[in-house]
Amino acid sequence: MKSAVLFVFTVLAVCACAGDETTGTQRVEIADKTFTLELAMTRQTRYRGLSGRDHVADDGGMLFVFPNEARREFVMRDCLVPIDILFLDPTGRVMNTHAMAVEPPDTPERRLRRYPSDGPTSLAIELAGGTVARLGVTPGDTVALPVLELKRRAR
Repeated sequence: MKSAVLFVFTVLAVCACAGDETTGTQRVEIADKTFTLELAMTRQTRYRGLSGRDHVADDGGMLFVFPNEARREFVMRDCLVPIDILFLDPTGRVMNTHAMAVEPPDTPERRLRRYPSDGPTSLAIELAGGTVARLGVTPGDTVALPVLELKRRAR
């Protein structure tokens, strides 16, 4: 009996450690600085984004991966700190950026300012506010990413 219980606990532990391939982090280099970005690869994690955070690390942020390319708009829904966003084309080239300002608490969704991509995209990166200007990131710069692998995992 003890070995059967031990076996069940071992299987559960292994399954729990395996994780969901739509979670985790991705290390990227932007303008010679390395960032460890949280992955937002599901509808739920993309919607939540960095909402509710009172801090974004200088070397942190979030990488949003969508399963398809489309024009995208981001908002500052319940975000407590300024955030910079970079929209990337399918090759990882920066299409455009925005410095997104904190919205007043409880701003209705329809009144939130929209920050659009300049074209169809499946990739966006959010960083701590002021990072894009500090690093001098401009449209045309590239961010090396395993784009095909990331898109395969996005849901």
